[in-house]
This record gives sequence, structure tokens and C-alpha cells, in this order.
Amino acid sequence: MTDHHKTNIMTLTRYVLEQQRQHPDATGDLSIAMNSVQVGCKFVEACVRKARLINLVGLAGNTNVQGEDQKKLDVLSNEMFVNALVASGKFSFMVSEEVDDIVVVPEELRGKYCITFDPLDGSSNIDAGVNVGTIFGIWRLPSGAKATVDEILVPGSEIIAGGYCMYGSSCNLVLTFGNNRVEGFTLDPALGEFILTHPDIRIPARGKIYSVNEGNSLYWDDATKAYFDSVKFPTPESGRKPYSARYIGSMVADVHRTLLYGGIFAYPSDRKSRAGKLRILYESFPMAFIAEQAGGKATTGTQRVLDIVPKHIHDRCPIFLGGADDVSDVEAAFGSHNNWLDGTQS
Repeated sequence: MTDHHKTNIMTLTRYVLEQQRQHPDATGDLSIAMNSVQVGCKFVEACVRKARLINLVGLAGNTNVQGEDQKKLDVLSNEMFVNALVASGKFSFMVSEEVDDIVVVPEELRGKYCITFDPLDGSSNIDAGVNVGTIFGIWRLPSGAKATVDEILVPGSEIIAGGYCMYGSSCNLVLTFGNNRVEGFTLDPALGEFILTHPDIRIPARGKIYSVNEGNSLYWDDATKAYFDSVKFPTPESGRKPYSARYIGSMVADVHRTLLYGGIFAYPSDRKSRAGKLRILYESFPMAFIAEQAGGKATTGTQRVLDIVPKHIHDRCPIFLGGADDVSDVEAAFGSHNNWLDGTQS
């Protein structure tokens, strides 16, 4: 944590302002937008800490658009983020996992950005005290405050900022503005500020860990099976040792570990979920963006994730992300085995 004897500390707010100063034509709008995001993260972190004490765990009695039972804290987190983001005056549209339709900001408060977010990823684990998090991505709308909803369904390569905040033993916010740098901040409860603790995160090109729900392996296609067999049972010619399995079941936590230690995180398609499970706009795009900016890669197996153009705000896709060499091995497996992603297997 922060050394309180140091007086020249890099807070998240200071970092964003310094990034702004590097662009003389910047208006400061993105800085204000990011401030509203960090306010939402601080609020959710405080609620997660005391969730059991104030009865915020358990179900709220509703289901979201994905058909998943909503937790009480899911609903509260979504409301907090929507209110903070609307109040910033910098967003025209929002896409949330918890809301069926696009959230359209009142005209008098509209700005030039769109934000997509999962306010509480991994919330099914919260009763067990497992790490959960918030994932977000920000897009610039070509038409600014006059934009229409058609400007939201664009390739992930058009994202301008992406990040996540993980709530666990510490509160970590990882952020990139697409400048080939990924920065990690840790919330100092004494100061109430996110402090830069992991500057310029670079994902190792090859790791030693794979992270996937092997309970679905019965339903995997040939390419997915072949890849994971290769990391579990490497041939003598490869000169590699078997990878270790690490799977938490919370995307934020699994990706955070992959980002720091390398290896591969995957949620592939299978016979139960042929389009994949993770949502494109507010899970796959921001995480793929972070992985690439940290020197890694993200693929569906047959396509770069950030090249996808979603047709609906809640579309899903398969994803493999991690170190560049590890993801290249995935792509090679899909290039040499049948899979249903390109229609070659029924």
C-alpha cells in the first residue's frame, strides 16, 4: 500500500490530468468522465465491504436481460453508476448488463461519449466472499451530443478507454487510454484515493497458467480441446512443462491474474453456448483492449476480438486472451482443427 511518508504520490485524478496535459487540444471532458467512473467504483467498493453487514447479499427478486437472477448489490451498483455518469454531463448513451435497453441520457445532460459497463461482474460469487469487479469501456461518439444509437454498435477497435475495478483483499483499478500503457491503481482507504501502484503493466508473452471452466469441456469443439490438451499434456519436443490451472469464476479476478502473471484466460464457445458466454460491449471489448495495450492478444479463436461488430447491445462472443505467444498457440489450434465458429463443425 501507499507509503504515507511520501508526499509526491500519483493519484488516479492526477494521472488523468497529466494525460490530458499531453494533448494540448484536449477539452478535459474525458477527465471529468473518468472522475465519475472512479466515484462509482469507490461507492461499489464501500458497499462490497459491508454487504453482509447491511444485508446486500442475496437476490433482489428480479432477473436481468441475460436471464440471470439479480443480486441486491447488482441493482444498487447499477443505479449508482448510472446516476454518477449522467451527472457528469459527458455521456449521451450507456449500455449496462443490468438494463435491457440502451440508457439514453436526458438531452440537457448529454455529452460526446458512450460508456458500456458491467457494474458488478462475478456477483454470483459475492456470498462466498470471492473477488468481484466492475468492467467499463468508453467510446467517442462521432456526432457528439447529437449522436444516435446507431453509433454504439461499432468495432471494439474504436474504444478510447477501458478498464476494470476489482474488489477483494484490496481495491485495484486497472486502466488504459490506448497509448500502449496499462496502469494499475490501488485504493488507499486512508486517503480515499486510487494510488498508482502498478505502472506500465506488461503481460508476459508466455505464461504458465491457464484459466478456463473445465466443467464445460464435454461440450467444447475440437480446436478448444486440442489447445487445452497441449498446455496440460505438452509433448517432449515442446520442451515445456504442463501449465497450472487457476480458475476463480470471476472474469475480473481471472483476467487480473492473467495480466500480471501471464498465461491464458478463456471463455470459449461450446455446444451449450455457441455464441460464447461473455458480452461483447461491456466484458470482451474492454478486457481485450487492456490485454492488447499491455502487449498481449485477444481472439475468438478465428477472429481478433476488437474487430467484431456487434449487432445488438447484449451480443456475446467467445474469448481467449493473454500473452501474445499463448494466444498465437490458440489461433494455431483453431487453424488446424474443426470448429463451429467458422461453420466447419455441426
